[in-house]
Amino acid sequence: MKYRNASDILPDELLETVRRYYQGGYLYIPKENDFKAGRKTEYKTELEKRDRQIYLKRLEGRTNRQLGMMYHLSEPSIRRILAKERLRYREMEEIIKEILPLWGMDSGLFSQIYPSAWRINESHVLKVYSDQKQLERNIKISSALLDCDIPVAETVHTKAGEPYIKCRNHFFVMTKKLEGSNLTDIKDKKLAWETGGAMARLHAAFRKCEKEISFWDNSLLQEMKGWVRENLMKNDWQPVSEAEYLKAVGQLESVYDALPKQLIHRDVHFGNFLFQEGSFSGYIDFDLSQKNIRIFDLCYFLAGLLAEEPPEAFTREEWLEIVKAVIAGYESVTKLSGQEKGAVCCVMECIEILFAAYFIGEQDIKSAEDARRIFGFIQNSEEDLKHL
Repeated sequence: MKYRNASDILPDELLETVRRYYQGGYLYIPKENDFKAGRKTEYKTELEKRDRQIYLKRLEGRTNRQLGMMYHLSEPSIRRILAKERLRYREMEEIIKEILPLWGMDSGLFSQIYPSAWRINESHVLKVYSDQKQLERNIKISSALLDCDIPVAETVHTKAGEPYIKCRNHFFVMTKKLEGSNLTDIKDKKLAWETGGAMARLHAAFRKCEKEISFWDNSLLQEMKGWVRENLMKNDWQPVSEAEYLKAVGQLESVYDALPKQLIHRDVHFGNFLFQEGSFSGYIDFDLSQKNIRIFDLCYFLAGLLAEEPPEAFTREEWLEIVKAVIAGYESVTKLSGQEKGAVCCVMECIEILFAAYFIGEQDIKSAEDARRIFGFIQNSEEDLKHL
């Protein structure tokens, strides 16, 4: 068998991915007919998921250079991926041109913000749903929050007076565009403080209006003891060990009944909070809103910061300063209980175990390992987090 240099044959993005698993030796690659017919390789599935993530982060404002650093790819490779992903959405752009007149708008200027939303004429946002009930619930949430003077997008009815329309098995809603943009400087402590306060004000408004809204009553503890445990067991307790799982879930269970529960956003990250001239200006995307423990939003946001950037982006000291700023901002509006502060670490650990279990169940090995890395980072910060 004749050996060839992989760098002479494989594209940059494929070579970099192979290097994450194997370097410096001979690797046999079987012919395509050695695989079972019709079977997608794990690598192909991983690449598809990675490419969608790259496209989404580009729409959120990341530069090609930042994406290349995050995913260990060259900028030309990033450009090729983005070009391919844009093709997926051309059909949706044709539908948008067809339906805009229903709101009395022409097909003039519109641009994609993220895979399910488009900015229309710089003044409105059109969002697409596949789930009609979810759309109707989100319209109710926005209406209730507006009544509480919370800055969320206001629904714009069609010329026929409808709150949304259906076209080709998709559901579309038009809203007024909120002022501001997504935050990019995640190390700014002042903005971290603002974000904490924004979460607290949203929670306060949710408490006022949650009786008017039908939502999913969820439990992080039951998820951890249910499908999360099952997925980890099926995969021989990889990438999180049974001992690590039992410790984190045991800590959560010991305080769970004392943790306040209410309607929460459930998907708090800087892509869903808007800022204008350094001040918070609005909330978007309530697709995952549910009843759960109140500190889930705080913990999801803080753990998520470690996933937003390359591993070396935050030192532990830098991240802990942001944690303190976010919690201080939250408590400038609403005080957290002692049990909540004491549970911040184990809730963040459980969230990352949950993600690791989900991704390993999907055979998305890279994302599962990323969740494991973040879990370890938080685990190593336990002593510092006890003194919040």
